[in-house]
Parts: sequence; C-alpha cells; structure tokens
Amino acid sequence: MHPDLAAWIEQKKPGLERFLESLFREAWPKEFGEMCRYPLLTGGKRMRPLWVLAAHEAAGGNNEHPVGLLHAAAALELIHCYSLVHDDLPCMDDDDERRGRPTVHKVYGEGPAVLVGDALLTEALRLALDAPGLSSDQRVAVARELTQAAGYQGMIGGQAADIGLGGPIDNRSDLERLHRGKTGALIRAGCRLGGIVADANPTELAALTLYGECIGLAFQLADDILDAEEDAGEDGPPSFVKLIGLKPCEQEAGRLFKDATQALIPFESKANALRQLAAYTVQRKI
Repeated sequence: MHPDLAAWIEQKKPGLERFLESLFREAWPKEFGEMCRYPLLTGGKRMRPLWVLAAHEAAGGNNEHPVGLLHAAAALELIHCYSLVHDDLPCMDDDDERRGRPTVHKVYGEGPAVLVGDALLTEALRLALDAPGLSSDQRVAVARELTQAAGYQGMIGGQAADIGLGGPIDNRSDLERLHRGKTGALIRAGCRLGGIVADANPTELAALTLYGECIGLAFQLADDILDAEEDAGEDGPPSFVKLIGLKPCEQEAGRLFKDATQALIPFESKANALRQLAAYTVQRKI
C-alpha cells in the first residue's frame, strides 16, 4: 500500500469506525442489537465507504456536513455487510468463518442471521433518507443509488447468476455481467455516492461513474488472480482466470486501471486518493 494512501486511510477511517460503532445501540430486543453490530465490527478494509469519501474529496466536497457524508458511506457498508451475512448461510456459500471469526449464523443461528441481514439492509436505507445536512433531492438520490446497486439490476442480480439461476456461466460476456453486478455495482455506487453528496455536476458524476465501473471489474479480476489456485476445480466459482487465463486477466486489470485513472484527469490532485485506491485494488500490495 502506498504510504500516502495509508496515511489518508488512517485519517479517514477512525471517524467511519466510530459511526458504525454507534449504530443499533437502541435496537430492541437489546440482544438483537448486539447481533446486528457483530458483522459490522469484525474488521475489514472498509473499501466501499472509503470510495465514497475519496470520490467526495475528488468532486470538491467541502465536508460542511460530515455526518451526512458518513450516513452515505456507512449505508453502503451496511449493504455490503448484509450481503456477506446472507452469503455465509448454509443455503448459500455455507461459510463458518469470515475475517478470522465465526460467521453470524454460527454464533447466533440461521434464523437470527437472516434477520440481521434484513436489519442491516433496512437501516442502510434509513441512514440514506435521514442524512443530516443533505437536501431532500440528495437524500432521495443516495437512496435510489443504493437500491439500484443492491437490487436485481446490481448485486442481487449478480448473486442470482452466481448460484446458477441463469444456467452455466461459460462465456466472458456473462461473466462480466455477473461481476459488474455482484461485485462492481456497490463499488460504482460508492463513487457516485461521493459525487452526489459533493453536489458534483453531470460531467464530474460521469467521470466518477466511469472510474467506478472500471475499478469494480478490476477488483474482481484481482480477486480471481489471487484465488486462482483455490477456484481452479470444476466445483469452484466462475472465474476470469479459468475462462481466459492468468496472463489475459493481468492485462485486462491493467487496462481497466489505466482507463480508471484517465477518467480522473479532470479532477487533478483532488483525486489522489481515488488513484491510489485504484492502484491498491489492482496490485493488492499490503
């Protein structure tokens, strides 16, 4: 990770973590609130909300309403966490561990895990619609962005394809569409959310959208490269490496990185955090 990016994250992340820590404290029953907080507070890089903050910075957001910005960033993280809680269930990926800790259903049971995921999703929408300091139009735009990215045209659609509901994924076009939904949609949304909160103009929002689309797919290519050995078997998930090979995957990730960084040229130095997040996404050097 580039030292400048590490320093930027060190500056931005604590406020985000404190905000996430504050959620669900008034939930009833009290035990359910603790269940909802469990997947939120088990660590993680917080990449998606960091994209919100970096895009806001690039678009010249003055941070006049920092809590409103945190509402948007945290809402995206809640949707990501909800998807992981449901993904880990026995009826889906059946994972017992995430980030080195037992998954929600292993700690609390399958029924509560379903409800935890539901609560994270609905709380995300409340955060969007209650974001202080944002105009009514901005709040609606944030909520619309989140629901479109998380719904059947985005993340859920990609997950449906991933479990085989549309048949085998055996060509590049379908695989790209799957991952632009399952993985890329929330990353694209994060970049757009930062722009919306910063009141970006249409040209700026289009540039952030292009960046997000490129990096959303590059993120998955990098994952497939890292997981090439683990995913190699016939029973492994659809993978770009299995479909087109390792070297073409590396080349495509490099091309997408170039396109993403070119999209940021109009923002000049204000987009440094976005550029460094793009490099980290593709290189995954920790």
